[in-house]
Amino acid sequence: MSADVMTRPRTRAMPQGARRRKRRDPGRVLRLYVPLGLYLVFTLVPFYWMLVFALRPAGSTDPVPWPITFEHFETVWNDIGYAVFFKNSVIVGVWSLLVTTVIAVMGGYALSRYRFRGRSLFMVVLLCTQFIPGAMMLIPLFSIFKSLGLINSLASLIVADTVFNLPLSIILMSGFISAVPFTVEEAAMVDGCTRFRGFLAIVLPQLRPGLIAVGSFAFIHTWNNFLFALMFVSKQDSFTIPVGLSYTIGEYSADFGALAAGGVVAALPVVCVFAVVQRYLVHGISAGAVKG
Repeated sequence: MSADVMTRPRTRAMPQGARRRKRRDPGRVLRLYVPLGLYLVFTLVPFYWMLVFALRPAGSTDPVPWPITFEHFETVWNDIGYAVFFKNSVIVGVWSLLVTTVIAVMGGYALSRYRFRGRSLFMVVLLCTQFIPGAMMLIPLFSIFKSLGLINSLASLIVADTVFNLPLSIILMSGFISAVPFTVEEAAMVDGCTRFRGFLAIVLPQLRPGLIAVGSFAFIHTWNNFLFALMFVSKQDSFTIPVGLSYTIGEYSADFGALAAGGVVAALPVVCVFAVVQRYLVHGISAGAVKG
């Protein structure tokens, strides 16, 4: 008998009955699928009723939208001016995404690659800013924007949303960049690359999950922000979707069909963003949270 056969570890085969019991464990089904099913129902029922109100005719009380009508979408888009609100939200969201991502990359690179006095304190300050509610900053921001002539302009929303998106974005991006070994940058600099060129050629391509995660959170937070848009903009031509939706509710009545149709249109971009980038979010968040 050869030595490799003698030293091979012995494994005990699992009985076939035990395998069947392991596969058909009813307790596992109850513990896993029942809570998930209840949570899914709890989450989807509000969305279902929003679709029902948006698609069924006015005055109908049927729990199933039949016959299906799109009159509420036409009312919201044409009569209420939802097309303008949608365009404004896209402009503010895209600009906030771009500015937040660029500044977060620069700030995250500085925190990750350089060691300077006060670095730890700066990280603590960034974390502490997350505990400050946006309502506390309305008066100083309004005073600043008024002195700069930015009231009733989309620029005020872009600046305000970017400022509140930056602390968490910089912290996350610092973790993403720390996950990239600095030795690859040193090798590029030895070969003649400048630090900036080495970053663009080597580090930046590896930050795709982090860029997608940071940009997605910045866009979604800006898209859903109601407080800043309500306080800094008073002209209807500059309203964003959250403020525009609030104007479908009157003093004594509310057009629930138009409100639901507007909610469906407002939710579609967010759902599409999550559908496209959801595979990057988990990897991006875990990579950004472990190292820093």
